[in-house]
Amino acid sequence: MIYMEELKLPTIKEFDLESSDPPAKRALCLDDPFNPLISTTLQASGILVLSHFFHLILKPLGQPGPVGQILAGVVLGPSVLSRFESVNEYLIQASSADYYDVFSSIFCVLFMFMFGLETDISFMKRNLRKATIIAYGGLIVCSMFGLAASFLVIRMLRLGHPYALGNLIMIILSNAASPVVIRLAAELKFSTSDTGRLAISAALINEMSCVFWFSVFVAFMSWDMFGWSILFLSLTVILIVVNKYLAAWCDQRNRNQKYVSNTEMYFILSLVIAVSFIIEENGFNSAISSYIIGLMFPREGKTARTLGIKLAYACNNFILPIYFGYIGFQFNVIYLNSYRNLIAVSLLIILSMGGKIIGTLVACHYLNVPAVDGIMLSFLLNLKGHAELLVVGVLSKSIMRLYWDKSVHNLVVIVVVVNTVISGPVIAYILRRHEKYFGQRHTSLEFRQPETELRMLTCLYGSRHITAKIGLIFGLSGSLVTPTTAYLMHLVELPTKHRKKTLMYHELQDGDQFSDEEDYGGNEVVEINEAVDALTLENKLLIHQSKVVSSFAGMYEDVCNVIEDLRVSIVLLVFHKHQRLDGKLESGKEGIRLTNQKVLRHAPCSVGIFIDRGQTGFQLPTHESVQNVAVLFFGGPDDREALACSKRIAVYPHINFTLVRFLPPSSVENNNGFIDKTSRSNSEVLMEMSNHDMEAETDKAFVEDFCNRYVAPGQAKYEEKYVENQRQTMEALIGFGQRFSLVIVGKGRTKQSPIITGLSDWEECPELGTVGDLLASSDFNINASVLVIQQHSSKTTLSGDD
Repeated sequence: MIYMEELKLPTIKEFDLESSDPPAKRALCLDDPFNPLISTTLQASGILVLSHFFHLILKPLGQPGPVGQILAGVVLGPSVLSRFESVNEYLIQASSADYYDVFSSIFCVLFMFMFGLETDISFMKRNLRKATIIAYGGLIVCSMFGLAASFLVIRMLRLGHPYALGNLIMIILSNAASPVVIRLAAELKFSTSDTGRLAISAALINEMSCVFWFSVFVAFMSWDMFGWSILFLSLTVILIVVNKYLAAWCDQRNRNQKYVSNTEMYFILSLVIAVSFIIEENGFNSAISSYIIGLMFPREGKTARTLGIKLAYACNNFILPIYFGYIGFQFNVIYLNSYRNLIAVSLLIILSMGGKIIGTLVACHYLNVPAVDGIMLSFLLNLKGHAELLVVGVLSKSIMRLYWDKSVHNLVVIVVVVNTVISGPVIAYILRRHEKYFGQRHTSLEFRQPETELRMLTCLYGSRHITAKIGLIFGLSGSLVTPTTAYLMHLVELPTKHRKKTLMYHELQDGDQFSDEEDYGGNEVVEINEAVDALTLENKLLIHQSKVVSSFAGMYEDVCNVIEDLRVSIVLLVFHKHQRLDGKLESGKEGIRLTNQKVLRHAPCSVGIFIDRGQTGFQLPTHESVQNVAVLFFGGPDDREALACSKRIAVYPHINFTLVRFLPPSSVENNNGFIDKTSRSNSEVLMEMSNHDMEAETDKAFVEDFCNRYVAPGQAKYEEKYVENQRQTMEALIGFGQRFSLVIVGKGRTKQSPIITGLSDWEECPELGTVGDLLASSDFNINASVLVIQQHSSKTTLSGDD
């Protein structure tokens, strides 16, 4: 959108004088509706092709996609290829600017709505204070720098209307482009880390503040504009309410479908675009409204799921690459031929980076955030490319229409492009340099406080007893105040007849003429979605769903990759046996068992295998169906992990929880059976302890802490079971299997206690451990479901699972 005089194209000022209508009124482009559309399509196609080329070159160097997409626009624009007249006459036409504005406005509405729909509301609520301080730290310092620099820049470039341009320069320096931050974080695979989520939250707060700042500036220009702003705010609230009932109606209407229809989806998006165009038609910016409408859209149900899937694919693969490419396409290197312009650009870039680094580091120091995180956040919040261009569009078409100069537009575009092209590689370098620091951490629940966020992934192969599996997710979520992020992944075996097809999988999942739903989940997908929608609506816990289609040979790799990307602390797998109508367990696909064994060996987090006896065992805890749950504690890291996992279950409503500790008779500590509160203080004795003694002391301290936290206040019960030999142990296990609906036990990979020695002689499934294998055996006539937990340990090598 840079129109160079050297190529005899109309200037921005001339074009705006002829076409001052907002995008909503210029969508038809009646002057020349054919050729501009072709040039716009050529631009978009060229950007996509070149951005893919740059992606192939830059990806091995660790550079994110937005950098390559902006560079693709620079190469295609007037700085490189469009300098040639033969290329320019096809790519840049005077009347095609109408199309650029319309498409840019629609793109902006769609991806801001999508970002609102995907915002991690729970994380933002918990970290609102921290994200706000970090966002405003850089914003305030950059605003001060911008205010000081505006006088110099306006005077140097001899620009008019200093009040509006002063605000523009302050916004340029202060803003952080949330679309660029979100996309870059996703490309570099740290969007699920604490630092990445904090950066996204701070960027959204920063950008919304800058857009709000300029909207207030426009609103107070006159009483009429202030009245329009109140009307548009009311219109946004009305659409939020309408969407709530519209989403519920679409969910009911498509009860037996995986997704809502395309017509319904387009109708909802059309409402959002229409409201946004009405807002922009009167000189305001619709980014805030689009984002808030997406933020407040109902998250439960197939309507939100359909919008999320469709928009994510379209935005990530087409809309955002084209949008970033257009930013680079507007870059005009000729503008830097003047030393005045070069000084102004360099000054703004230095002040922008310096202000973000100083302000963000000061805020992080105040919040006791590590310096590495502060440096990363400062460069992430220095990414540009969204609000600045929107503000430029408003200024050129309304406030400064008669005084507009294309040098201002060029100045903004160059600052945006250079800032992003510099900050992107710096962020990628920091991530490579500190890969372990920003990688997955806190993978063992034993060493984490139960009040911290739990990120868990549940894998299933079908809809069999889906209620029990979702009930387990709810149980692990703990009380309503404990933060939980739950993921549910449907694993589907890739049929042999499709493994050699050339169609990509995303072409087979949308229900079009290329799809084969029976081979890729079939009706079970609908049953899973219906169960998740119904239960999450009732229990108010959002479960993020996904589907993986793979052969059993490589399915464990997909699971482990998802674990790393989502940074989950525990993954729950399904046992390969299922319960028959007579209550016995029957073996299923051997591929499921092999996948479980490989995940146990390679997963970078703790692993749980759920043996589901859905007819007689664990169900969703409700007022009418209170569940009795027990954890059997023999000792060792796996048992401590099982007990740590159970801390959340102990506080979940409608669950009666009991800790059962197995001990030999010689370990009777006192008459009442409670934990001995004495502790050793002699350091010399501790130094002489064997590893077994240290392990026993750790077990004792861990159980004691659990009793003080949960048993003493009455949230859980505590029992001690004294057994002498394996026969008594087996009898006790049978009794507990009949008494409880869910039994949780550690896998027990360390040296076994004497009370279970010998029980492994007839071991059938070594991946469950000795006790877990006995509880899952068909020879045991028990009713309880079983959850076997293995603690993550990078040094552990499992045997017997190959």
